[in-house]
Amino acid sequence: MADATDKFDEMQKPDGSIRTAYGDYNSWYQEQAADLLRRKHLEAEGSFRRTGITFNVYGDNEAEERLIPFDMVPRVIAAGEWRKLTRGIEQRVRALNAFMYDLYHRQEIIRAGRVPERLFRNNAAWLPNMVGFTPPGGVYTHIVGIDLVRTGPDEWFVLEDNARTPSGVSYMLENRETMMSMFPELFTRVGVEPVSDYPRRLAKSLAACAPTVTQGKPVVAVLTPGIYNSAYFEHAFLADQMGAELVEGTDLRVIDGRVGMRTTRGFQPVDVIYRRVDDDFLDPLTFNPSSVLGIPGIMDVYRAGGVTIANAPGTGVCDDKAIYSFMPEIVEFYTGEKPLLPNVQTWRCSETDSLAYVLDNLAELVVKEVHGSGGYGMLIGPTASRREIAEFRKKLEGNPQNYIAQPTLALSTCPIFTRKGLAPRHVDLRPFVLVSPETIDITPGGLTRVAMKQGSLVVNSSQGGGTKDTWVLKD
Repeated sequence: MADATDKFDEMQKPDGSIRTAYGDYNSWYQEQAADLLRRKHLEAEGSFRRTGITFNVYGDNEAEERLIPFDMVPRVIAAGEWRKLTRGIEQRVRALNAFMYDLYHRQEIIRAGRVPERLFRNNAAWLPNMVGFTPPGGVYTHIVGIDLVRTGPDEWFVLEDNARTPSGVSYMLENRETMMSMFPELFTRVGVEPVSDYPRRLAKSLAACAPTVTQGKPVVAVLTPGIYNSAYFEHAFLADQMGAELVEGTDLRVIDGRVGMRTTRGFQPVDVIYRRVDDDFLDPLTFNPSSVLGIPGIMDVYRAGGVTIANAPGTGVCDDKAIYSFMPEIVEFYTGEKPLLPNVQTWRCSETDSLAYVLDNLAELVVKEVHGSGGYGMLIGPTASRREIAEFRKKLEGNPQNYIAQPTLALSTCPIFTRKGLAPRHVDLRPFVLVSPETIDITPGGLTRVAMKQGSLVVNSSQGGGTKDTWVLKD
């Protein structure tokens, strides 16, 4: 694994020459007038504002919504490199789905001593209501986002798994549409795999997971918590692009063993619900009784085979960073193969020796909450102050099982456009995976998140990160 000071530039070699994957793009870029590029940069920002591509930042007193910065320099991945990545992604997603089935049935992996029982016995994301139940088609993780980081020419690592409700796909689609509208001639010079058919592929994949009671063409709906949710733009965007209904809990009702959707012709059955509502708020009769976001009784319909919920309730266990640390064992247990995509080295602070090492090396490590997301609740040792480290030390000592630690990786860099020209910034990648009973479909590209601040390793939108178009080159 590369040292944190040894950054891999994905576009430029150490001698200043351009890597093969970026050759055609760089030739085009060098031909462009600087004034034109600056104008296009401003156009892109205006386009995002007009489209309404914003991200709600919880706890931010200055503004309820913030524009996600878009960078117009694409991230380019060679076709052969992408093929290797997809093999590793598919292997991991198969293992995640098999792990979910096992965890809610015989728990063979625990009996075999490969994963400790304590990891899910006290885990709020593990739902006893799902024990013994198999979702339609045997699919738990219908939509998965696998976060990848790169540290060298052939060094890719999985940073985390997103199997509950992975977000960001709307930004992947809008990034591409913006690039194609601004630079149409560029796409005639560089052969790039398309991503615009993702909504159609999503609709097809979800329809293939419909319950057996479905009559005719499956009816698919996107369940949103409403306009105040941080990802509401994405919910509305995907429903529109898929040709699906966008619904809130108040639009749905359990009628005669089915979930009905309010229409001008009365309530009509819904077959597949792509839910963007957390487990705890899905059914007030089963989970949080004060929830007004869900549908009373939907879990009874679900367990009776009357509706498909994507992703399945209880899949949040896979997002747990303590579970993540066991993914090499999980992949090998269910596939019989070594992981093609390795994990980042991880210390489990619940273990005495690991905790001692982490406490001794806090200034060099990244420490994360096992249930954390969005870049919140974490310590980046090399950039933290002495006071921040001291405060985090107390948290670790008081509740060590709530944390894992990882080395500070030398995330690869891609160039962004600045007033002074191209400048390297750290990036990660979230490919999106669709799972149906017969198929695992990986969209060629994904969401590249970029740390817009020089030297920053935090790419999350909620922490000021931006996005850029991701190109997978055609052969």
